Amino acid sequence: MKCKHTPVASAVALMLMSAAWAVHAQQAATPPAAPASAAESQTEQPAKKASPDSTKLETVTVTGIRGSLQQSINAKRNADSVVEVITAEDIGKMPDKNVADSLQRVPGVTISAASASEGGFDENDRVSLRGTNPSLTQTTINGHMVASGDWFVLNQVGTVGRSVSYSLLPSEMVGQVVVRKSATADVVEGGAAGSVDILTRRPLDFRKSLTVEAAVGAVYADLPGETDPQFNGLINWKNEEGNAGLLFQVFSEKRHLRRDGQEMLGYEQIAAGSAIALSNPDLAGVYYPRAIGSALFEQVRERQGGMIDAQIKPTNDVTLGLNGFVSRMKADNINRNFLVWPAQILRQGAGLAPLPGYTVRNNTLVAADFAAVDGQTYGIYDQISRPGAESETKFFNLSGKWLANDRLSFGGQLGKSTGKGETPEQALFSALVRGSGAGYQLRGAGNGANANIGTADPSQPNVVSALDWIYGASPAKTRDEEKWGQVDGEYAVESGAFSSIKFGLRRAEHKRASSAVGQGPLGSTDPTDPDSAFNPANFPAWGGGHYPGDFGNGLGGSFPKNIFIINPGTLNAWGAQYSNRDPVTRRNWTAEFSLKETNTAAYLMGNFEGKGWSGNAGVRIVRTEEDVLSNLSCVIDPANPDNSNCPTDAITTSAFGPFYQRHIKNTYTDVLPSANLRYDITQDVVGRLAASRTMARPDYSSLGGAVTLNDTLRTGSGGNPNLKPIISTNFDASVEWYFAPRSLAQAGLFYMDLKNYVSYGVSQQTYLDDRTDTYETYDITSPINSNGKVKGIELAWQQPIWGNFGALVNYTYADGEEDGGGPLVGMSKNTYNIVGYYEDDRFNARLAYNYRSSFYNGLDRSSAQYQDDVGVLAASFGVKINDTFSVSLDIQNLNEPKLAYYANNKDQPLALYNNGRQYYLMLRAKM
Repeated sequence: MKCKHTPVASAVALMLMSAAWAVHAQQAATPPAAPASAAESQTEQPAKKASPDSTKLETVTVTGIRGSLQQSINAKRNADSVVEVITAEDIGKMPDKNVADSLQRVPGVTISAASASEGGFDENDRVSLRGTNPSLTQTTINGHMVASGDWFVLNQVGTVGRSVSYSLLPSEMVGQVVVRKSATADVVEGGAAGSVDILTRRPLDFRKSLTVEAAVGAVYADLPGETDPQFNGLINWKNEEGNAGLLFQVFSEKRHLRRDGQEMLGYEQIAAGSAIALSNPDLAGVYYPRAIGSALFEQVRERQGGMIDAQIKPTNDVTLGLNGFVSRMKADNINRNFLVWPAQILRQGAGLAPLPGYTVRNNTLVAADFAAVDGQTYGIYDQISRPGAESETKFFNLSGKWLANDRLSFGGQLGKSTGKGETPEQALFSALVRGSGAGYQLRGAGNGANANIGTADPSQPNVVSALDWIYGASPAKTRDEEKWGQVDGEYAVESGAFSSIKFGLRRAEHKRASSAVGQGPLGSTDPTDPDSAFNPANFPAWGGGHYPGDFGNGLGGSFPKNIFIINPGTLNAWGAQYSNRDPVTRRNWTAEFSLKETNTAAYLMGNFEGKGWSGNAGVRIVRTEEDVLSNLSCVIDPANPDNSNCPTDAITTSAFGPFYQRHIKNTYTDVLPSANLRYDITQDVVGRLAASRTMARPDYSSLGGAVTLNDTLRTGSGGNPNLKPIISTNFDASVEWYFAPRSLAQAGLFYMDLKNYVSYGVSQQTYLDDRTDTYETYDITSPINSNGKVKGIELAWQQPIWGNFGALVNYTYADGEEDGGGPLVGMSKNTYNIVGYYEDDRFNARLAYNYRSSFYNGLDRSSAQYQDDVGVLAASFGVKINDTFSVSLDIQNLNEPKLAYYANNKDQPLALYNNGRQYYLMLRAKM
């Protein structure tokens, strides 16, 4: 019988042969080092473990920048796999206010501030590894899964990914973060690119019997000009015997956001053969912006929650723990946009031709002016209020460890996590805008465009004519849930090269569902009807308000800025009066999905050790059972029954057309081998090799079959329930030089071969246009399986420089593409960090700069979307008043970075945002 060896299997065999050679060439294994910090002792870590008969682990208190750097270096050096480690500087004090910000400072990690097409905000929210999509990076807490939800409506019923929202994870709860770049068989599958494990503190890890920590302060955001309170506190108790403990932690954080922006809403083309193409042949096939909007987003975020953790050791051989966490964020928001509307002016070549003097560059109409014509619509005024928007995540986990004898130990977890995102209502006023002509000039990505509607005054509501429509998902919600149970065992072999054998089983059930009511106008749509919302006499009353006087000052360009606004309370009342939100007739089945996954995994892994070397090799076998409930459209034609294709169980009560539901089931079994080898080249130099096969499952909305439509642009997006899991074959090689205390120089190579990578394609499908009540052709973007490759280099250096000064520098180069040459989502070729710090017994300061080059962000309204290069500067300062009190100041977005997006090239800007700076001032007390 002949066996075909995969690249990973061959690499694993090669590593095992190397390990066997090393054990013959060198002496017997030396005892493993104890974990370097208290945080490491609370759960399974990549550092080498103590033997099963060890009942006492060394603990070290982590304080200060220098102490945390040393703890992180120790954990990294002792690890058998390729990891990066971030350790808290003190209880409740990470290196950054946001956990995602701290993660971006290690090589190979990139972060982003948005998950769908909502654009970037001032707080980073998603984490990814080695230039890949955030959904390919798995985030766990204490080694188990965490369900997540999002506050933004497009993340609830639009792009619903696998990634975890870090906006729900306060940094104060974190003791240590471990970034695993190479896989081991005992780690839960789900991260094709790697995983991030957030470790919280456990009661028995604290040195003192009673620990009390509290921080109170405020955050000031300079764009909204608001100051809001911040509080977090922790109480930990353990008995004198050290066999029972209880930890209780709470947090309450409020802050105001304001984002000034300009949005283009995609691009479309002037059709060949159209009237404009015939009169102006040089415009045939040329792209132009659909709209150029003055976008003002305002929000209040209130994040509240807490964690409770109990541990007990009824005997020296048994440890039991119960850990629970909840975080809820209220996120009321209002979005305003005043848009010059080239899509309505040009109408793909059937509309108003530009005046002479227009400019075409890169096949894009980058500058044009249009004549004043009676009855012509030149713009749109949009205002959307979303009161009650919120997100939430929570979990509980019961864990246990049992030392059966001096060689055999068992561990287990049983838990449940739920997440939700909800938008109870959207009050939307959208109206057509008059003008005395219009014009625009695009000035490239990163520069605000010039735009106007002639001499009309946008500061007055009289520029608004008839109401265009009332639309939107209202209410909208998503629910996420996972239940899990797992058992792990370890047997200490201590014979030859083997130090131990690990084995385990895990079973989980995951459910995800989204639903939406597609609100429409209540009553007549006749603008002459005195009871209709479309009658200008019934428009929501203007209270005299305008955009802030400094709106858009950080964007450049000349475009409408002093724009009238409607009070949110007035708009909410108007929306409640005139919006039809009936859950039966307005059920938007095209924007909902439901799926269930049952995942079963088993693994076997051997740990190896010799003098100056260690490693592991194993295999994880995973079975994924998917059940997707898909909504399928059908046609009922009373005039011609032969054209009807609806089954007898079709649902015909929705205004979005008849549909029926079918379960689509698929089962996949994946074999995931992995091997890691660590070798002490010299006393201070460590070499590593790793090979693995990893997996990630497609995004929920990619599988779910939901379809969302934009009736204005006649575009939409849908799912594909037959997508296969993404499989990645990975290779790592690195060298680390620990040349002095708190010092490290490292270089590494990585390679990822992605199979079944999820890409996107555009197809034409027919759906009901809710405004016209007719079926129209839409450009639908849907996911497909593809393949891709990623290769890159990681370089890092950190060292105390002089006296109390020190620095960290790292650089990552990643080069990846789909088969056929297309870009991979999230792929930045160049990423680097420069961090300088100072610390003495009373004062500390740090300045950190992160740069990320442009990357492909997916499709937005059928247009390619790239995010441009961005560099972000942050600073932090701390003063120790005495052993009890200290003060810290963290400044985010110190250089006021602009987040810029563009389409096919930089002459097609899509959006430009400025979020301003944020200042966090905190007084800390501990005893």
